[in-house]
Amino acid sequence: MRVGLIARDPGHPVLAAAAELLVRRGCRVEVVEPGGCGDSPADVYLLKARTPQALSLARELEQRGAVVVNSAAATELCQDRVRMAELALGAGLPFASTVAAGRLAELADPGRPFVVKSRHSRRHDLVALVDGPARLRELVERWPEEEVVTQPYVPGSGWDQKLWVVDGQLFAARRRSELSSGDGGSADAGEWEPPAGLAALALRVGEVFGLQVYGVDLLDGAAEPVIVDVNAFPGVRGRPGAPEALAGLVLRVAAERGRAGLPLG
Repeated sequence: MRVGLIARDPGHPVLAAAAELLVRRGCRVEVVEPGGCGDSPADVYLLKARTPQALSLARELEQRGAVVVNSAAATELCQDRVRMAELALGAGLPFASTVAAGRLAELADPGRPFVVKSRHSRRHDLVALVDGPARLRELVERWPEEEVVTQPYVPGSGWDQKLWVVDGQLFAARRRSELSSGDGGSADAGEWEPPAGLAALALRVGEVFGLQVYGVDLLDGAAEPVIVDVNAFPGVRGRPGAPEALAGLVLRVAAERGRAGLPLG
C-alpha cells in the first residue's frame, strides 16, 4: 500500500512517527510535491500543508479518484475564518461572533477590547488583543494591508482549551493563551481531561466541517464554552498516542477503499 504525504515539513514529529509506524506495517510512504503525483495515485494521502499549491495538488488527486485526508475542500474552508464561523453558527455550534473587517488599516477602534485575527488562517498569522487605540496603531504599523476579522474579547483565566481529534480519538491540553499578558506564551498547563460535554462538542465539529484530523480552540464563555478557531490537520505535538491514531486512520481508510472495490497499490 502506498501513502502520500502532502507536507511542507514531512519531518514534523507526529507525521514522521506515523509514517514510521506505517512503514513497519509494510506501507510505502512518500512525500509528494505539486506536479509530482505520477501516473498512478497513492492509496491514501495526508494533506498537512495548506499552501495554494498543496490544495491544488490535493484537488487534482481527488479528481483522479484518490482519497485525501482531510479533503481539499474541508482544509480550504478552515483557512477562511468568515466561512468557518458561518458554517459553525449555521450548524448551531457555539462559535464566537466573527465579523469581516477589511484591511487592518481601515479598522476603527470600537472603544472596548476586542480580538483581531487574520481573515485567512495560516502559520504566523495575526492573532491579537486590541485593548486601546495605541495597540491598534501598533498593529496597523506592522500589518497595514492584512485582511482581518474581529471577535469579541472573552475574559478568561489566561489559558486556552485546545482539543485535537484524530479519527474520533480525542487529545487535549490547556495552554497559555496567545492573548495572555503572562509569560510563557505557549506553555503547557500539563495533563487535562476535558469534560464529556467538551469532548462531544469537539466530535461534533468534525461532523460539521467534514474533518478527520483537526483542532478546536475554546474559551470559557459566560454561559457556555466558545469556539474561537478550527484548524485542519494541526500538529498535535506532545500528545501520546497521536501518531498511532494517525497511522490507524490511514489503514482504516485504505481498508474501506479496498472493501469498496477500488484498487490498492
